[in-house]
Amino acid sequence: MKESRFVMSGMRLTAVRLFQAAALALVVTLAMPARAADDRAVKSRVAPIYPDIAKRMKVEGVVNIQATVDPNGKVSDAKSVGGNLILAPAAEDAVRKWVFEAGPGVSKVKVDVNFVLAH
Repeated sequence: MKESRFVMSGMRLTAVRLFQAAALALVVTLAMPARAADDRAVKSRVAPIYPDIAKRMKVEGVVNIQATVDPNGKVSDAKSVGGNLILAPAAEDAVRKWVFEAGPGVSKVKVDVNFVLAH
């Protein structure tokens, strides 16, 4: 009977260690970035054209853009994912003219476009 207890406790210990290893692997996986290609450097930026209505209303702020970048670094699409709706179209138009470093494939890059009026 004592021998079967040792076998059971050994099996439990193995199961606990396997569970701990699996949990550690999950934490490490979640902590890693999704894709390294998403961190492309910007080679050239085009400043946005400040919308007239935003100037008159004295609207300032940051627009968050998700850009789709092809392997050559050209922006194929730009969509606003946050920020002021009056400023978003100007930010999207500007980012579509940006050029990024070339990469191994198509990637999604998040960028911020800041709108500040001269005071």
